[in-house]
Amino acid sequence: MTGMKQGAGENPFAEDSDTDEEQSPAADDKLDDEIQSMDADIESSGTTRSESGDSSQPMQIPYKFRRDGVQDGRDRVPLFLHSDTKSAERDALRKLEEQFDSNVSLTDLREALVIAGLNHLDEVETQLEDWGYGMTFDD
Repeated sequence: MTGMKQGAGENPFAEDSDTDEEQSPAADDKLDDEIQSMDADIESSGTTRSESGDSSQPMQIPYKFRRDGVQDGRDRVPLFLHSDTKSAERDALRKLEEQFDSNVSLTDLREALVIAGLNHLDEVETQLEDWGYGMTFDD
């Protein structure tokens, strides 16, 4: 069985000859390419174009609002902390929740702390040296 059942209704998938004359096939192809490109951009980056039609200014949807859950798009990584570090983490969480006047996910806080550390490797290096990294025991 191919095609639609014959009857009194119109075929909603039939080509409309009036619209074919209005736009050239090249214009249709260009429009399809632009739509596919925009869809790919949105899917890969969570970015959409602004409503004003300004295509040079992409609007970035924050990760917090794009995701389905706090673990969405993240790898599970075991994390073991000293009690004083865990206490400092809890204090930081409370402080940030007060600052944002909103709940902050512990998972989001931990990843933000890792990213901040990656952006300040000199401070990470100092902490590792405090723990004994870089020490030599040459006589």
